[in-house]
Amino acid sequence: MLILYEVADKIATITLNRPEVANAQNGDLLDELDAAWRRAADDDEVSVIVLRGAGKHFSAGHDLRGSGPAPSKVTLDQIYRVESRRYLEYSLRWRNVPKPSIAAVQGRCIAGGLLLCWPCDLIVAAEDALFSDPVVLMGIGGVEYHGHTWELGPRKAKEILFTGRPVTAVEAEQVGMVNKVVPRDQLDDQTRDLAARIAKMPPFGLRQAKRAVNQTLDIQGFYAAIQSVFDVHQTGHGNALSVSGYPVLVNLEEMKQKIE
Repeated sequence: MLILYEVADKIATITLNRPEVANAQNGDLLDELDAAWRRAADDDEVSVIVLRGAGKHFSAGHDLRGSGPAPSKVTLDQIYRVESRRYLEYSLRWRNVPKPSIAAVQGRCIAGGLLLCWPCDLIVAAEDALFSDPVVLMGIGGVEYHGHTWELGPRKAKEILFTGRPVTAVEAEQVGMVNKVVPRDQLDDQTRDLAARIAKMPPFGLRQAKRAVNQTLDIQGFYAAIQSVFDVHQTGHGNALSVSGYPVLVNLEEMKQKIE
């Protein structure tokens, strides 16, 4: 199973279960993950959702293994339709699930990994957590769910995009992207403790508090920005297709070497 799911004490725990490839995301994993989120959202016995990754790393992002040249007839329309569903639609739906959610992040959280933790309401990070989005190396201006400016502030967002360098857990906490940094061996326990504390609160009050904050962000422009910058992301694919016939401009083996 690519996703593990369990419920105990009003807490649903969703675990990414591809530790052998650092929880890299293929289509099947993302579809199973979305099903798990929906299951938790619909279960009246669940008050809080915890998202975690099995093994050393939270998620190495989209699965690049075995990715070679794109089919000669691939079109921007095909790319757009797949990414709009699995990357944009899924992330926005998880963000708007009317129950508090917590991401527990350890090790690497690369590019597509941000599409999993950023939609969560809270993030607890292990001391070894590193957050990065190096897709400028691929001729693209950032991952599909472009929360960088909202999560990091404009100048820090530009820095990590321009350089591809990772943001440490401590840096992420300093700018408010991460709620708490804990020793790696305490990540699961401290995340669980936080979830248990939240689960004692009245469910309707939690729902309304989450809606109030998310609505405030949307009034400030979050939703519109995420939608419009998704289209900016697609211009990267379009440019690559026009230049090389492939959706990206860099050799994927080089990309993998740079982020390891």
